[in-house]
Amino acid sequence: MSRKSIRVAAAAGAVALVCTGASIAHAAPGGKTGQGKDADHVLLISIDGMHQADLAWYVKQHPNSALASLANNGAQYTNAQTTNPSDSFPGMVAQFTGATAGQSGVYYDDTFNHDLLPAGTTDCAHTPKGAEVAMTEAMDKNQNSIDAGQGLPGLPGSILGMTGNPATLLNTAAMPVDPATCKPVYPSQYLQVNSVFDVLHAAGKLTAWSDKHPAYSILEGKAGNAIDDLFTPEINSNSPIAGQDWTKDDKSTQQYDGYKVQAVLNEIDGFDHSHTKQVGEPAIFGMNFQTVSVAQKLPTSDGMTGGYQADGVTPGALLSGALDYVDGQLGKLLGELKTKGEDKNTTVIVSAKHGQSPTKPSDLTRIDDGPIMTALNAAWKAKHPEATKDLVAFSVNDDAMLLWLNDRSQAAADFAEQWLLANNGTGNDISGNPKAYTKSGLTEVHAGAGAASYLGAPENDPRHPDLVGVAQVGTVYTGGKGKIAEHGGANPADRNVPLIVSGPGAKKAVVTEAVQTTQIAPTILKLLDENPQKLDAAKAHGVRELPNLG
Repeated sequence: MSRKSIRVAAAAGAVALVCTGASIAHAAPGGKTGQGKDADHVLLISIDGMHQADLAWYVKQHPNSALASLANNGAQYTNAQTTNPSDSFPGMVAQFTGATAGQSGVYYDDTFNHDLLPAGTTDCAHTPKGAEVAMTEAMDKNQNSIDAGQGLPGLPGSILGMTGNPATLLNTAAMPVDPATCKPVYPSQYLQVNSVFDVLHAAGKLTAWSDKHPAYSILEGKAGNAIDDLFTPEINSNSPIAGQDWTKDDKSTQQYDGYKVQAVLNEIDGFDHSHTKQVGEPAIFGMNFQTVSVAQKLPTSDGMTGGYQADGVTPGALLSGALDYVDGQLGKLLGELKTKGEDKNTTVIVSAKHGQSPTKPSDLTRIDDGPIMTALNAAWKAKHPEATKDLVAFSVNDDAMLLWLNDRSQAAADFAEQWLLANNGTGNDISGNPKAYTKSGLTEVHAGAGAASYLGAPENDPRHPDLVGVAQVGTVYTGGKGKIAEHGGANPADRNVPLIVSGPGAKKAVVTEAVQTTQIAPTILKLLDENPQKLDAAKAHGVRELPNLG
């Protein structure tokens, strides 16, 4: 059977994008691209860290770029927001499930669950509940190796030989334990809703994806097999630069991203990611880019300053180069689609798991959160000398503050809120000079039942943080000076991301209506001629496809 016939068997036609005009600021001349053609495939690209403002700046400065071509020949949604919390994990889960963190049960890549048992538990009858759920490199069999412990020779050059079933590279001893079964909980078992991959796999369509940790097998569905080809080289492994992982140098990050680009090129050509098995172009496939995110976060790399210029809009030299790199790689993907004649039936969606904050260098206040947690626990024990545990069981602090408490009472949550908002101290600025902060770097706090409500979760949900602190613009929680921006919070720069749908079925338009990245999931299904209501989130919570779809 030819590749073309395999592809046709694996994917069905898509409906067209149609603009209603109600939410369109303007429509470019030329009408619908590929009118009368169906899309058999969706290529999804996440440019992690990218803002809508970055896209607007880049398209203006580079009108002949790949990004400009996609934006100008498709539907560009200029008021798109990603999840809150704006972490990579809930951000990617949202795009493939249509669910918010409160609906999917995925609040961050590293969280706490009050109903599970700690990793490694064997005495499930007598071990107290409460466990960290670390779906990061910490769950790899070997987090220092880019193949996560598969044992490939000749790394990193041989990384395309990595398995397309990365759940086999996860260390069960690093997984939380289900008290009912006394067995480890795999990432795919942790997700509370189904995904685009579940729906398409059940329909007999080929599925693929590439991301940064094997724990992204969370997208595989309860059965753990909904993604036919999942390529997940470990980004936080040792890079060729001694003592550094792939995110500590932007050229290294580009090299890392390049492996995933080659995997997608192989899939466009009708092979699996390794180019060893002919399977046909997947119905849904794509990857995330890390290069832009790294260039936003690093103070310097490769002799260039990271982040933005003083206006907070114009990219500095490092970030400008990172955007150029990503645009060039997108050009390769689009070029390969055209060469193979697949551009006429492949719709491209570009967005981001998250943005990054702050963008303006003068806003930065780096705060060491470790002493804050220590002082909060000490204050709690001083007031409650009978307490046998710290108040804080687990915390995540990037540019938001998420706390899981050992005492889940409203009184304990209120105590933490009041203490944090009364706490002042000294951090450091963009130059490393002392900079005072107030309210623990926060602007508001949602505690106890308020945290559940804020995140849209049931109050008795064992997964949701017991306290959510919304950071002041510019706050980055770090004990060092190695970061100038972060994500995870609710600031506009964390959440306002680009969103483009371009290709067969897409109309040229700028859509100003407010949309969410959760709407990408039902949009993918509609484009691929599947019922969006097959998604749990769409059925239970009314998540709709992006507006202006026919």
